[in-house]
Amino acid sequence: MLQPNQDWDDAFANMAHVAGSEKLPQLWTDSAAAYRASGVQIDQDIAYGDHPRERFDLIWPEAVPKGLVVFIHGGFWMRLDKSYWTDFAQGARARGWAVCIPTYTLAPEARISHMTGQIARAIDSAAGHVSGPIRIAGHSAGGHLASRMICDDTPLSADTLGRVASVQSISGLHDLRPLMQTKMNDILHLDEEEAKLESAVLHRPISAIPICCWVGGGERPEFIRQSKLMAQMWRGLDTQTECVIEGQHNHFTVLEGLRHADSQITLNLLGESAR
Repeated sequence: MLQPNQDWDDAFANMAHVAGSEKLPQLWTDSAAAYRASGVQIDQDIAYGDHPRERFDLIWPEAVPKGLVVFIHGGFWMRLDKSYWTDFAQGARARGWAVCIPTYTLAPEARISHMTGQIARAIDSAAGHVSGPIRIAGHSAGGHLASRMICDDTPLSADTLGRVASVQSISGLHDLRPLMQTKMNDILHLDEEEAKLESAVLHRPISAIPICCWVGGGERPEFIRQSKLMAQMWRGLDTQTECVIEGQHNHFTVLEGLRHADSQITLNLLGESAR
Protein backbone atom coordinates (compact mmCIF):
# COMPACT_ATOMS: atom_id res chain seq x y z
CA MET A 1 0.00 0.00 0.00
CA LEU A 2 1.22 3.48 -0.83
CA GLN A 3 2.29 5.59 2.14
CA PRO A 4 2.87 9.31 2.73
CA ASN A 5 6.26 10.59 1.55
CA GLN A 6 6.57 7.67 -0.83
CA ASP A 7 8.45 7.66 -4.13
CA TRP A 8 5.88 9.06 -6.55
CA ASP A 9 8.15 8.50 -9.54
CA ASP A 10 8.20 4.80 -8.78
CA ALA A 11 4.43 4.78 -8.19
CA PHE A 12 3.85 5.66 -11.84
CA ALA A 13 6.83 3.75 -13.32
CA ASN A 14 5.03 1.06 -15.29
CA MET A 15 7.80 0.03 -17.68
CA ALA A 16 10.34 -0.29 -14.88
CA HIS A 17 8.21 -3.01 -13.30
CA VAL A 18 7.42 -5.05 -16.45
CA ALA A 19 10.15 -7.34 -17.72
CA GLY A 20 10.98 -6.81 -21.39
CA SER A 21 8.93 -3.63 -21.60
CA GLU A 22 11.67 -1.87 -23.57
CA LYS A 23 10.64 -4.01 -26.56
CA LEU A 24 6.96 -3.04 -26.42
CA PRO A 25 6.98 0.15 -28.53
CA GLN A 26 8.47 -1.71 -31.49
CA LEU A 27 6.07 -4.61 -31.03
CA TRP A 28 3.13 -2.19 -30.97
CA THR A 29 4.44 -0.44 -34.07
CA ASP A 30 4.87 -3.68 -36.02
CA SER A 31 1.51 -5.14 -34.98
CA ALA A 32 -0.39 -1.95 -35.80
CA ALA A 33 1.33 -1.61 -39.20
CA ALA A 34 0.56 -5.24 -40.06
CA TYR A 35 -3.11 -4.68 -39.25
CA ARG A 36 -3.28 -1.57 -41.42
CA ALA A 37 -1.75 -3.59 -44.26
CA SER A 38 -4.18 -6.49 -43.83
CA GLY A 39 -6.90 -5.05 -46.05
CA VAL A 40 -9.20 -3.51 -43.45
CA GLN A 41 -10.86 -0.28 -44.55
CA ILE A 42 -9.21 2.67 -42.81
CA ASP A 43 -9.56 6.37 -43.47
CA GLN A 44 -6.27 7.77 -42.18
CA ASP A 45 -5.25 11.23 -41.00
CA ILE A 46 -8.67 12.85 -40.93
CA ALA A 47 -8.11 16.41 -39.69
CA TYR A 48 -10.06 17.74 -36.73
CA GLY A 49 -7.94 20.91 -36.42
CA ASP A 50 -5.00 22.76 -37.87
CA HIS A 51 -2.15 21.31 -35.77
CA PRO A 52 -0.25 18.43 -37.45
CA ARG A 53 -1.18 16.13 -34.56
CA GLU A 54 -4.88 16.98 -34.74
CA ARG A 55 -5.67 13.92 -36.81
CA PHE A 56 -7.54 10.67 -36.32
CA ASP A 57 -7.86 7.34 -38.11
CA LEU A 58 -11.27 5.79 -38.67
CA ILE A 59 -11.40 2.01 -38.98
CA TRP A 60 -14.58 0.73 -40.60
CA PRO A 61 -16.40 -2.61 -40.07
CA GLU A 62 -17.59 -4.78 -42.93
CA ALA A 63 -21.19 -3.56 -42.76
CA VAL A 64 -22.99 -0.38 -41.69
CA PRO A 65 -21.54 0.47 -38.25
CA LYS A 66 -23.56 -0.16 -35.10
CA GLY A 67 -22.00 3.03 -33.78
CA LEU A 68 -18.69 4.65 -32.99
CA VAL A 69 -15.97 3.56 -30.56
CA VAL A 70 -13.26 6.10 -29.72
CA PHE A 71 -9.97 4.76 -28.35
CA ILE A 72 -7.64 7.37 -26.81
CA HIS A 73 -4.01 6.30 -26.48
CA GLY A 74 -1.82 6.77 -23.43
CA GLY A 75 1.83 7.64 -22.95
CA PHE A 76 1.63 9.95 -19.92
CA TRP A 77 0.53 12.83 -22.19
CA MET A 78 4.16 12.94 -23.41
CA ARG A 79 4.62 10.06 -25.86
CA LEU A 80 3.15 8.01 -28.72
CA ASP A 81 0.46 8.64 -31.32
CA LYS A 82 -2.41 6.87 -33.06
CA SER A 83 -0.13 4.77 -35.28
CA TYR A 84 0.82 2.43 -32.41
CA TRP A 85 -2.70 1.24 -31.67
CA THR A 86 -4.58 0.44 -34.90
CA ASP A 87 -4.84 -3.29 -34.18
CA PHE A 88 -6.56 -2.66 -30.86
CA ALA A 89 -9.62 -1.80 -32.94
CA GLN A 90 -9.98 -5.45 -33.95
CA GLY A 91 -12.43 -6.56 -31.26
CA ALA A 92 -14.90 -3.69 -31.69
CA ARG A 93 -14.59 -3.74 -35.47
CA ALA A 94 -15.31 -7.48 -35.56
CA ARG A 95 -18.52 -6.80 -33.65
CA GLY A 96 -19.64 -4.22 -36.19
CA TRP A 97 -18.43 -0.92 -34.73
CA ALA A 98 -16.42 1.82 -36.41
CA VAL A 99 -13.35 2.79 -34.37
CA CYS A 100 -11.77 6.25 -34.16
CA ILE A 101 -8.19 6.53 -32.87
CA PRO A 102 -7.08 10.16 -32.44
CA THR A 103 -3.66 11.73 -32.01
CA TYR A 104 -3.28 14.85 -29.88
CA THR A 105 -0.53 17.35 -29.09
CA LEU A 106 1.88 16.22 -26.38
CA ALA A 107 3.61 17.93 -23.47
CA PRO A 108 5.57 20.12 -23.17
CA GLU A 109 4.16 21.71 -26.32
CA ALA A 110 0.64 21.43 -24.93
CA ARG A 111 -0.80 21.42 -21.44
CA ILE A 112 -3.10 18.60 -20.37
CA SER A 113 -6.11 20.92 -20.35
CA HIS A 114 -5.43 21.68 -24.02
CA MET A 115 -5.35 17.94 -24.80
CA THR A 116 -8.77 17.56 -23.16
CA GLY A 117 -10.16 20.12 -25.57
CA GLN A 118 -8.47 18.45 -28.53
CA ILE A 119 -9.97 15.05 -27.75
CA ALA A 120 -13.42 16.60 -27.52
CA ARG A 121 -12.96 18.18 -30.94
CA ALA A 122 -11.75 14.85 -32.34
CA ILE A 123 -14.82 13.06 -31.01
CA ASP A 124 -17.15 15.79 -32.27
CA SER A 125 -15.55 15.48 -35.71
CA ALA A 126 -15.66 11.66 -35.77
CA ALA A 127 -19.30 11.76 -34.69
CA GLY A 128 -20.05 13.53 -37.94
CA HIS A 129 -18.71 10.55 -39.90
CA VAL A 130 -20.53 7.77 -38.01
CA SER A 131 -24.12 7.71 -36.78
CA GLY A 132 -25.44 5.84 -33.75
CA PRO A 133 -24.22 5.54 -30.16
CA ILE A 134 -20.72 6.55 -29.13
CA ARG A 135 -18.61 4.55 -26.68
CA ILE A 136 -15.40 6.16 -25.43
CA ALA A 137 -12.38 4.23 -24.16
CA GLY A 138 -8.88 5.29 -23.24
CA HIS A 139 -5.75 3.78 -21.74
CA SER A 140 -3.64 5.37 -18.98
CA ALA A 141 -3.41 9.08 -19.87
CA GLY A 142 -6.06 8.26 -22.47
CA GLY A 143 -8.22 6.89 -19.68
CA HIS A 144 -7.95 10.29 -18.02
CA LEU A 145 -8.98 12.02 -21.25
CA ALA A 146 -11.89 9.61 -21.71
CA SER A 147 -13.28 10.29 -18.26
CA ARG A 148 -12.90 14.05 -18.75
CA MET A 149 -15.38 13.87 -21.63
CA ILE A 150 -18.26 13.26 -19.21
CA CYS A 151 -17.31 15.67 -16.43
CA ASP A 152 -19.51 18.66 -15.58
CA ASP A 153 -17.25 20.96 -17.62
CA THR A 154 -17.10 18.69 -20.68
CA PRO A 155 -15.90 20.36 -23.88
CA LEU A 156 -17.99 17.96 -25.98
CA SER A 157 -20.84 19.47 -27.96
CA ALA A 158 -24.34 18.83 -26.63
CA ASP A 159 -25.24 16.78 -29.72
CA THR A 160 -22.23 14.51 -29.32
CA LEU A 161 -22.67 14.17 -25.56
CA GLY A 162 -26.25 13.06 -26.11
CA ARG A 163 -24.98 10.11 -28.12
CA VAL A 164 -22.35 8.92 -25.61
CA ALA A 165 -23.54 5.58 -24.23
CA SER A 166 -20.61 4.74 -21.95
CA VAL A 167 -17.00 5.38 -21.02
CA GLN A 168 -14.36 2.76 -20.28
CA SER A 169 -11.23 4.10 -18.60
CA ILE A 170 -8.50 1.47 -18.79
CA SER A 171 -5.76 1.96 -16.18
CA GLY A 172 -6.81 5.60 -16.14
CA LEU A 173 -5.52 8.46 -14.03
CA HIS A 174 -8.26 10.46 -12.37
CA ASP A 175 -6.43 12.39 -9.63
CA LEU A 176 -3.56 14.29 -11.20
CA ARG A 177 -2.33 16.03 -8.06
CA PRO A 178 0.27 13.34 -7.18
CA LEU A 179 1.90 13.89 -10.58
CA MET A 180 3.07 17.29 -9.39
CA GLN A 181 5.52 15.40 -7.16
CA THR A 182 7.13 13.47 -10.03
CA LYS A 183 10.00 14.24 -12.39
CA MET A 184 7.47 14.00 -15.21
CA ASN A 185 6.14 17.34 -14.09
CA ASP A 186 9.24 18.99 -15.50
CA ILE A 187 7.56 18.25 -18.83
CA LEU A 188 3.87 18.30 -17.88
CA HIS A 189 4.08 21.62 -16.01
CA LEU A 190 1.06 20.82 -13.87
CA ASP A 191 0.24 23.37 -11.20
CA GLU A 192 -2.34 23.06 -8.43
CA GLU A 193 -5.06 24.80 -10.43
CA GLU A 194 -4.71 22.64 -13.54
CA ALA A 195 -4.21 19.43 -11.56
CA LYS A 196 -7.54 20.01 -9.83
CA LEU A 197 -9.28 21.08 -13.03
CA GLU A 198 -8.09 17.95 -14.84
CA SER A 199 -8.87 15.49 -12.03
CA ALA A 200 -12.16 13.78 -12.87
CA VAL A 201 -12.62 12.65 -9.26
CA LEU A 202 -12.95 16.32 -8.27
CA HIS A 203 -15.77 16.90 -10.77
CA ARG A 204 -19.37 15.86 -10.92
CA PRO A 205 -20.49 13.80 -13.92
CA ILE A 206 -22.33 15.80 -16.58
CA SER A 207 -25.06 13.15 -16.80
CA ALA A 208 -25.76 9.56 -15.86
CA ILE A 209 -23.49 8.06 -18.53
CA PRO A 210 -22.05 4.78 -17.14
CA ILE A 211 -18.30 4.62 -16.55
CA CYS A 212 -16.23 1.47 -16.07
CA CYS A 213 -12.74 1.74 -14.58
CA TRP A 214 -10.84 -1.30 -15.87
CA VAL A 215 -7.41 -2.11 -14.46
CA GLY A 216 -5.05 -5.07 -14.23
CA GLY A 217 -4.49 -6.77 -10.90
CA GLY A 218 -0.73 -6.80 -11.53
CA GLU A 219 -0.42 -3.05 -12.12
CA ARG A 220 1.30 -0.52 -9.91
CA PRO A 221 -0.82 0.03 -6.78
CA GLU A 222 -1.41 3.68 -7.66
CA PHE A 223 -3.24 2.76 -10.86
CA ILE A 224 -5.47 0.33 -8.98
CA ARG A 225 -6.11 2.96 -6.30
CA GLN A 226 -7.09 5.56 -8.87
CA SER A 227 -9.47 3.19 -10.66
CA LYS A 228 -11.18 2.30 -7.40
CA LEU A 229 -11.29 5.94 -6.36
CA MET A 230 -12.98 7.08 -9.56
CA ALA A 231 -15.68 4.42 -9.30
CA GLN A 232 -16.28 5.20 -5.64
CA MET A 233 -16.42 8.98 -6.06
CA TRP A 234 -19.00 8.95 -8.86
CA ARG A 235 -21.07 6.07 -7.49
CA GLY A 236 -22.91 8.45 -5.19
CA LEU A 237 -23.48 11.05 -7.90
CA ASP A 238 -26.30 9.40 -9.85
CA THR A 239 -23.85 7.59 -12.12
CA GLN A 240 -23.53 3.88 -12.80
CA THR A 241 -19.93 2.99 -12.02
CA GLU A 242 -17.94 -0.22 -12.06
CA CYS A 243 -14.35 -1.06 -11.20
CA VAL A 244 -13.04 -4.25 -12.80
CA ILE A 245 -9.66 -5.58 -11.66
CA GLU A 246 -8.77 -8.13 -14.31
CA GLY A 247 -6.57 -11.02 -13.24
CA GLN A 248 -2.88 -10.25 -12.88
CA HIS A 249 -2.59 -8.18 -16.03
CA ASN A 250 0.06 -5.48 -16.00
CA HIS A 251 -0.35 -1.98 -17.42
CA PHE A 252 0.23 -3.22 -20.96
CA THR A 253 -1.25 -6.72 -21.14
CA VAL A 254 -4.54 -5.34 -19.80
CA LEU A 255 -5.14 -3.99 -23.32
CA GLU A 256 -4.71 -7.30 -25.12
CA GLY A 257 -8.39 -8.23 -24.93
CA LEU A 258 -9.35 -5.30 -27.14
CA ARG A 259 -7.99 -7.30 -30.06
CA HIS A 260 -10.62 -10.00 -29.51
CA ALA A 261 -14.35 -9.79 -30.22
CA ASP A 262 -15.43 -12.03 -27.35
CA SER A 263 -13.09 -10.84 -24.60
CA GLN A 264 -14.52 -9.45 -21.38
CA ILE A 265 -13.01 -6.03 -21.94
CA THR A 266 -14.42 -5.72 -25.48
CA LEU A 267 -17.89 -6.88 -24.44
CA ASN A 268 -17.87 -4.47 -21.51
CA LEU A 269 -16.81 -1.60 -23.75
CA LEU A 270 -19.58 -2.27 -26.25
CA GLY A 271 -22.30 -3.18 -23.75
CA GLU A 272 -22.81 -6.45 -25.57
CA SER A 273 -22.92 -10.16 -24.79
CA ALA A 274 -20.80 -12.93 -26.28
CA ARG A 275 -22.04 -14.43 -29.50
